[in-house]
Amino acid sequence: MTDTTLKEAIKEAYASAPDDEIIVYTIEMRHPAFTQPLRVVRDHKSFTGTLEASAPENAGEAVEFLPYAFDLELPEIAESGKPEIVLTIDNVSREIVTSIEAAVRTPYLIEITYRIYLMSDPSGPQNDPPMTMVINTVETDVFRVTARAGFADLSKTAYPRKTYTLDQFPSLSS
Repeated sequence: MTDTTLKEAIKEAYASAPDDEIIVYTIEMRHPAFTQPLRVVRDHKSFTGTLEASAPENAGEAVEFLPYAFDLELPEIAESGKPEIVLTIDNVSREIVTSIEAAVRTPYLIEITYRIYLMSDPSGPQNDPPMTMVINTVETDVFRVTARAGFADLSKTAYPRKTYTLDQFPSLSS
């Protein structure tokens, strides 16, 4: 099964592997406990890329991704099963570890967004919409953060999402 979120430019870069085209992998983590999203790029130098218009924060803005060594095991594209990614960030700063440890002590989940850019075109991610998941488990130590993330569990979501109350809809009482 092919990934329909990929733009033609990144498909061409994957297929032909030109030596003058560099693929840039980024991760963004968001949580109410964070003062700002944690954005990292898999590179040795920072990267500035423009977020998609539908981004949850800083939509359409150019933002900086900080350089970190990270590994991302992508989920299989399959019709069955619960897809899950494994994210490992090495040599994390104490600030990132502190932010993540504070976040896991709250009832809110950490959201993670995986974006792919081309170095020649930082005007937007090449996977649109980018893959967004929630972190289910996370382990931290002074050197590494390892997280397992999956899609939100829709079976625990109320349907319909709107809760109809008598205060909002007084005609329900008759």
